[in-house]
Amino acid sequence: MLQALDAAAVRQWCLAARDALTAARAEIDDLNVYPVPDGDTGTNLQLTMTSVADAVTAAGDDMAGVAKAMAHGALMGARGNSGVILSQLLRGLAEVLGEQETAGPEDVQRALVRAAELGYAAVATPVEGTILTVAREAAASAAEIGPSSLAAVVRAAAAGATAALARTPDQLPQLKAAGVVDAGGRGLCVLLDALEQVVTGIAPAAAAPVLLVPRDRSGLATAREAGSDAFAYEVQFLLREATEDGVEVLKEQLAALGDSLVVVGGDGLHNVHVHVNDVGAAVEAGVEAGRPFRITITRFADQIAAERPPVMNEKPTGRRVVAVCAGAGLTELYERAGAVVVDGGPTANPSTAELLAAVHRAGACEVVLLPNDGNTVNVAAAAAEAARGEGCSVAVVRTRSVVQGLAALAVADQERPFADDVAAMAEAAGSTRWAEVTTAVRESMTMAGVCRPGDVLGLIEGDVVLIGSEVEDVTRQLVDRLLAGGGELVTVVTGDDAAGDLGERLGTYVEKSHPTVEVVTYEGGQPHYPVLLGVE
Repeated sequence: MLQALDAAAVRQWCLAARDALTAARAEIDDLNVYPVPDGDTGTNLQLTMTSVADAVTAAGDDMAGVAKAMAHGALMGARGNSGVILSQLLRGLAEVLGEQETAGPEDVQRALVRAAELGYAAVATPVEGTILTVAREAAASAAEIGPSSLAAVVRAAAAGATAALARTPDQLPQLKAAGVVDAGGRGLCVLLDALEQVVTGIAPAAAAPVLLVPRDRSGLATAREAGSDAFAYEVQFLLREATEDGVEVLKEQLAALGDSLVVVGGDGLHNVHVHVNDVGAAVEAGVEAGRPFRITITRFADQIAAERPPVMNEKPTGRRVVAVCAGAGLTELYERAGAVVVDGGPTANPSTAELLAAVHRAGACEVVLLPNDGNTVNVAAAAAEAARGEGCSVAVVRTRSVVQGLAALAVADQERPFADDVAAMAEAAGSTRWAEVTTAVRESMTMAGVCRPGDVLGLIEGDVVLIGSEVEDVTRQLVDRLLAGGGELVTVVTGDDAAGDLGERLGTYVEKSHPTVEVVTYEGGQPHYPVLLGVE
């Protein structure tokens, strides 16, 4: 039985956690009752931890090196929202564990508390009944026992996490209605159980039940990541001569003013980014913390995407777009428009490292990231943060569909200042309504009623609104619904399993049924979704 954690023990835990998540992946994925193919929580956690395991395996034998590798591997391999949150939790652990060669019980208690703090800090609007709650309760349970052995601390943490997981359905009505516990919280329990086994040498007791009502999948609506429209301005600046305490105060002040807060850096230089309504208060907070410079302010609301008159002898900006998409046709379409393409999308979420590599591959001083999937938005934000730490100017336009990405790319203009270009792209993406047609892979209760495997589903901006049996019929109904709210242009993108001349037939339908609306069709070749729609 271990009395303290050293570099070898931390490495052993990371490998054991990877293996445990690999074994539990399908079980955790099964907690995601959203009925369409998607990047599931278990898979994303397992892939994130695989990156961690690879990183610590290649690290040296000192605690600081292994802890740093654990945090860096998590950041680079984070996939999906759950992976990004896990990377923050591991970063918190690494900060404390890396302070000395061996970490005793009190060090582990502090590390768990720090992990929970950073986990909550990573989410703009934390929701109780999620992995965050489980992390906080695990840390609290470990701290409550006071001075004790390492085994007692990790047992208390694992037990606290299990108890918190069992309570998640009482905190989130969607979970209770679906008869499940939180998937991300279950994944964290798996990690803490692995830590307990590494420390004690004894397998933990049976886990808490994950399906409270076997196979009853009614009522769960997974929250989709989206940019908030509550704040009208983007404020960004570099900050010199700020102390660490001053930076923490700045974070608190800016968090109270807005969202999309990112503060990265150290050693006297930080990059600050936030969305707010009160620009003056945001800049004043920077002045109180240190010396802000290179201040840029962009107004998102009412931003006019007009061309700027050419300026004589103006140097090229060296700007590129990095976009995530799947399918040969879509890849060609994006590349023809000048974008660097990262292969990915639902069921194949790219990692932070893959997006960061694409930013480097773009070879430009200014880069716009188009995630084109709700589950990739936070990963793109993490990649942008890492790139900014390297001195690059990187912005994320929070596109949740490839058709939104196409709309954003269509208005990109290197002749505009970077901030103006990002604002115009964000406005174009935000004004594009999007829909998808896919096939249900499991039985579930949706907004449109009960769907069963094989049913054709019509989704508008992530929500199931139609259930049918024919792809073309469901698509026509989606088009009519989208255009009921107005529109001038319909974009139709057919997938790799679209039948024959489906795109042509759908284009003809739009022209005849809505003669004042323009329609364009593309053969995208994307998997899982025979039709994607966009209306501008």
